[in-house]
Amino acid sequence: MNITAKMVSELRARTSAGIMDCKQALIKSNGDLEAAIQYLREKGLKATELKSARTASEGLIVSYIHPGNRIGSLVELNCETDFVARTEQFQKLAKDIAMQVAASKPKYVSKADVPESALESEKVILRKQALDEGKPEHIADKIVEGRISKFYSEVCLLEQPYIRDTDKSVRQLIQEGVAQLGENIVVGRFTLYVLAQSE
Repeated sequence: MNITAKMVSELRARTSAGIMDCKQALIKSNGDLEAAIQYLREKGLKATELKSARTASEGLIVSYIHPGNRIGSLVELNCETDFVARTEQFQKLAKDIAMQVAASKPKYVSKADVPESALESEKVILRKQALDEGKPEHIADKIVEGRISKFYSEVCLLEQPYIRDTDKSVRQLIQEGVAQLGENIVVGRFTLYVLAQSE
């Protein structure tokens, strides 16, 4: 099939991928736009996994103050080079994450940061709830595992639904940034400020 400039342009508009990547995706998918988008996503995820092992020691610290000046956040977002840190796209990503922290009030960056004691305490509570609902013990344990995912999506920044597009998580938002900017991107840490609270 003949891949036209218009097809490449449309795929670029929908994915922000490079011209050659778009052309290659369209060739691989025989001109099927949706299949080409899927191909680019999969390729991007594979590249993201490879980049995640690379050191991210540059980056930015950004702030977000919610209108009304009662909630604010500071976020350290790291990348591999100061060149990428200075790009508008990276700065926007950092700002979006700072806004996410202020809006959704996570307690931890990732699942790995949740203390074992907090996790065990939550499991005890969830198990008791399941048993109080009349669920048998072996079913209660399965329910706990399912509800722990919800717990993570509430308290872990990377697992939270992204506030501007709840169909994706903050982790997926960052992975998209990695695929587009070509560098490993990591949330170093964050601090949430709420007026008259010690959080």
